Amino acid sequence: MTTDLRRHTSPEKKTKEKSGWWNGSKRWTKYWYLRLMRQNSSPKNLAAAMALGMFIGAMPIIPFQSVVVIALAIVFRVNKLAAWLATCYSNAATMVPFYYFLYEIGSTLTQVDVAFDPNNLEMEQMISAGWDVFGVMFAGGFAFGVPATGLTYFLSLFIIRRYRQRRAIRLLKKKIGN
Repeated sequence: MTTDLRRHTSPEKKTKEKSGWWNGSKRWTKYWYLRLMRQNSSPKNLAAAMALGMFIGAMPIIPFQSVVVIALAIVFRVNKLAAWLATCYSNAATMVPFYYFLYEIGSTLTQVDVAFDPNNLEMEQMISAGWDVFGVMFAGGFAFGVPATGLTYFLSLFIIRRYRQRRAIRLLKKKIGN
């Protein structure tokens, strides 16, 4: 009688698998954070790019977000990487709860009575179901996006300036020899 060892994993291995996933996501986040902070753009430019990305991310246009945000980043002459990264909070994995959130905000604001169907969330399906559904979600995205954009700009500007100031001090101390 043989047993399949792959089926039975020890608790230690499960913990390592969980910590491996967690450590990997922390590493990924830190990589993109540092890459963003070290861009050759002014803090205002990076903050504006983050704000633009936050606004476009709030719109219910998930398959087109990257194209739209890059095009607008070129038009507004802001950092394209920062703008694109800021849209990543709304993606295929978060689409259903995020679109439901936009739907709830939009239906409260517009008072349009339409049904939310999580099985028809692709942009083409929403539009074919009726412009009312897309309009409600767009209104919700706009209502969420405007304040989130302002908050993102000022918070990003503060964080970027603080990071760069601390980094400059750290590099200066290193150069002096402390």
